[in-house]
Amino acid sequence: MADTGGEALVKLLENYGVDTVFGIPGVHTLELYRGLPQTGIRHVLTRHEQGAGFMADGYARVTGKPGVCFLITGPGLTNAATAIGQAYSDSVPMLVITSVNETHTLGKGRGCLHETKDQRAITAPLTAFSATARTPEDLPDLIARAFAVFNSQRPRPVHIEVAMDVLAAPVARDWTGEVAVSARRPAPCTEDIERAVALLAAARRPLIIAGGGAVEAAPELQALAEAAQVPLFTTVAGKGIVPAAHPLSGGATLCTQAVWGLVADADLVLAIGTELADTDMWRDTLPIIGDIVRIDIDSEKMNDLYPAALPIVADSRQATAMLLAAWGARSPNTDSDWLARVEQLPALVRQGHAALQEQHQQVLDRIGKVLPEDALVATDMTQIAYTGNYVFPRSQPRRWLHPTGYGTLGYGLPAGIGAKIAAPEQPVLVIAGDGGFLYTVQELATAVEEVDTALVVLVYNNASLGQIRDDMLERNIEPVGVLPRNPDFIGLARAFGCQVYQPESLHALAGDLSRAFGYAGVSFIEVDADRLFS
Repeated sequence: MADTGGEALVKLLENYGVDTVFGIPGVHTLELYRGLPQTGIRHVLTRHEQGAGFMADGYARVTGKPGVCFLITGPGLTNAATAIGQAYSDSVPMLVITSVNETHTLGKGRGCLHETKDQRAITAPLTAFSATARTPEDLPDLIARAFAVFNSQRPRPVHIEVAMDVLAAPVARDWTGEVAVSARRPAPCTEDIERAVALLAAARRPLIIAGGGAVEAAPELQALAEAAQVPLFTTVAGKGIVPAAHPLSGGATLCTQAVWGLVADADLVLAIGTELADTDMWRDTLPIIGDIVRIDIDSEKMNDLYPAALPIVADSRQATAMLLAAWGARSPNTDSDWLARVEQLPALVRQGHAALQEQHQQVLDRIGKVLPEDALVATDMTQIAYTGNYVFPRSQPRRWLHPTGYGTLGYGLPAGIGAKIAAPEQPVLVIAGDGGFLYTVQELATAVEEVDTALVVLVYNNASLGQIRDDMLERNIEPVGVLPRNPDFIGLARAFGCQVYQPESLHALAGDLSRAFGYAGVSFIEVDADRLFS
């Protein structure tokens, strides 16, 4: 008996290397699920489709592979739209496969179950492309096109909707083994590399800014920075490209006033794999006055707010390796006092803390002392994570997950679960605020069901939507809607089956964290900000 479209699609995905899918089966995806038990693909049942999207995002950020979701028509897709938008904003590869109503009903408005006028119109602004499979034979071409985006271009989500009758239809031939070979990302031309090296060699006050698009080039970037003696800063997405303790590391501190003067004094900025977005620096633009060499896979980044003196459309790793080779045995030209200014930055950044950030620093210091070296940290949109973005040290990339661009609440917990699924032997810490945690609290059920090694969920409870409250007060707006009544978080987490802690002091927090990281399962820690600092 021939495979159905749904069965063949699942086999094809397995042959592309997909090992995990996140989703919730529904009446419109039954035929998509028919083939799963015959493969080695793991299905992770989420409790909401938005959670499925965020888990796929966390999985993708840790592995570099596309996170995959199976979603139903209509509400399944719209529930996940926020997560798809987050992945698009942060250049995260995600394959979203949904059903859609039967082919003969499409666009006719007959009131079918889960009918949506045009699903592709919803996802088109949130994806690299959105397409409809109207026959089983459309599927291998669409999957090949999706993996071309993931492997050859700026990675972003792709949405493929499959009509229900196509999922159930027999395939005419076996195309499940037809795995397309993706083109390689482009390498720069030798002439551009030579020009870039000449600019770098002539600079007295150079610096490198590396983003999420450069995480695969981390070893080459560190070697280049060392060879040319160039300070290296990262965006939040690039955090850890150079270890925080490295003498040339400026960290992810572009958002601090202490760094803005340094940027303004730079005579050359090498920006690689970053769009230099305002969400990384808490201001509209960086005060870049010197020449900019931009290396990016996305040609649209070459003439935006930061026009490049030398634009290079290329893969970051290939470009950095070529820069390093072309640098050769040259001697650095960097001023010694320029490097000394970088060494002074950690102290200057801490001196710039307001009272709130100093409290965060104390909590983050306790976390840092007990956090296992190989731990992954997934954070939500919450004030303590904003501080952590620029002060919490990471020694490798892909170990600090934050929803930078889209900035959606509710990201931390499901993204942390996705990270845990991706790397089950590595400890995972989730840092969320009380407000954002409640957006996706139901995913604790998925965590307890799926996780049997250390996953620690820390909720920093300031009993408010703290950032919005503070913004209102700063603008002389009477606070409205920012002081919600919270549930009993400890009782709630215990009901889901978590091991629970409620530390009364910073010292107790360190002890509870140590015990939680030693527990084979899900631990929940509520940090009451008022109690901790009273």
